[in-house]
Amino acid sequence: MNQALEDLLDLLDLEQIEEDIFRGMSRSALVPRVFGGQVAAQALVAAGRTVPGDRHAHSLHAYFLRAGDAGAPIVYTVDRIRDGRSFTTRRVVAVQHGQPIFHLSASFQTYEEGLEHQAAMPDAPDPETLPTAAEMLPRHLPGPVAQRLIEARAAVDLRYADVPPWGTVGQPREPRSQVWFRTHGKLADDPLLHVCLATYVSDMTLLDSVLLAHGRGGWAVGDVVGASLDHAMWFHRPFRADEWLLYDQESPSASGGRGLGQARIWTQDGRLAVTVIQEGVVRVPR
Repeated sequence: MNQALEDLLDLLDLEQIEEDIFRGMSRSALVPRVFGGQVAAQALVAAGRTVPGDRHAHSLHAYFLRAGDAGAPIVYTVDRIRDGRSFTTRRVVAVQHGQPIFHLSASFQTYEEGLEHQAAMPDAPDPETLPTAAEMLPRHLPGPVAQRLIEARAAVDLRYADVPPWGTVGQPREPRSQVWFRTHGKLADDPLLHVCLATYVSDMTLLDSVLLAHGRGGWAVGDVVGASLDHAMWFHRPFRADEWLLYDQESPSASGGRGLGQARIWTQDGRLAVTVIQEGVVRVPR
């Protein structure tokens, strides 16, 4: 396990300051605002800590309300909406400087047998044959920009199956992107931890597919301004975030200064683990 992953696990180990109230910190900021995936993952940790251990997260729905201040703690307040025989529902509000910055609703379920089917896994290259971020990013970005991205993603081994948006600026492509990812080190067996780490990573690249359709390099090169607006995930089957996962992403629409990304996360042996949908602000600077 590298130091970046240890630091991320520390961020997800929230301090409980009162019943159903938790406090989280942020990593040293590469940009002034908090990374949205961090807030979503911490909120899910807060919700999960108020749920019996035999109930596992099966969905979350979230709204990013304000940019988070990376230099201040975030307080997460959990509302115990419902505790049913099979399902548990929690609502979490993240607050900074007296204002809500993020809202999450999450549902948890006890295990039960049921109908089974899934879509077929798409073709994708073997992750072990793909360049690492440290190898790939400097090919397409100025040195300081590449280094900032490498540091921001250092807890995760994230490998693009094709050239990322900033590598083909001015060349519109099919609005689809694939990345393989896993944590840089083994994790404990806690299912909530693996779900929260997948939530963290899910906010890193999903809107790349929007950029590809327009030949834009995105936030890395400054030809668009973007921010997450809302985020939804459905957890279908157990998975481990420390084993290779394929994040297959596409964008069906962009309009009104917003872009929509939808994706599926697959285990390397072909099981559909997660479905993700996110809408974000995608504006061309004037």
